[in-house]
Amino acid sequence: AGEVRTLAQRSATAAKEIKGLIGESGQRIEAGQALVERAGQTMQEIVQAVARVTDIMGEISAASEEQSGGIEQVNRAITQMDEVTQQNAALVEEAAAAAASLEAQADALAAAMAVFLIEGRQAQLEVQAGPRHSETADTPAGAWLPSSMAVA
Repeated sequence: AGEVRTLAQRSATAAKEIKGLIGESGQRIEAGQALVERAGQTMQEIVQAVARVTDIMGEISAASEEQSGGIEQVNRAITQMDEVTQQNAALVEEAAAAAASLEAQADALAAAMAVFLIEGRQAQLEVQAGPRHSETADTPAGAWLPSSMAVA
């Protein structure tokens, strides 16, 4: 009977230990479940963050393409401006040559006109001095002008 009692006490103690182990296991399972849930939430947040990063990378890629297109347009505009500048420089050279030519022609024309002005001035002086003894009142108007300046 003593052995049975000892065995019963050991069984009761073992049952209590088993019950404690089962309770502890349940708590550990609940803690593990909470950790799994937290890990799941963290994974979900990571997935969302990766999706956001993917979206941002897409936007960066689109912006880079847009900037690349803009840079191409700027390069084309600079090339066109360079061409126009070169054309303008050539036109300025042509205009300078034309101005020099016009100046030379103006000098030549002024020299040619000086003859007429001198002859015209002499004719004015003669008119102001009065008619010469050989001239009569029948002389037509403008007859005193040189033939190159005569009025028709």
